Amino acid sequence: MTASPGHRATFGRGQRLRRGADFRAVYAARARAADARLVAYARANGLGVTRLGLSVGRRCGGSVQRNRTKRLLREAFRQARHAFPAGYDVVLVPLGRDWTFDEADRRLRALVPEAVRRAEKKAAPS
Repeated sequence: MTASPGHRATFGRGQRLRRGADFRAVYAARARAADARLVAYARANGLGVTRLGLSVGRRCGGSVQRNRTKRLLREAFRQARHAFPAGYDVVLVPLGRDWTFDEADRRLRALVPEAVRRAEKKAAPS
């Protein structure tokens, strides 16, 4: 996939969650969407950019398998992020092993918008 002129298809440090406090804030917002293989949490960040955090535990396999899963999810998010609303922190928690790119992409495109919708619903005044 090639990027359009003037558009960099990179995934830099500013688009990642790196601090534990950021992860805790997303979890505390309690806006999540899940299926059998992936859980997506979301929280508005007020930055105008959607940032991604990954929490890949040992149930996903050894270090080689966990790192492969992270690379797949990161790439799927990078390619699909234009379809997601800007201004959210998203944390993804995979629940199984042996991910394929197509599966990661499909699940990500289904769950992230649902988690964002739930975050918007919780943030809206009642």
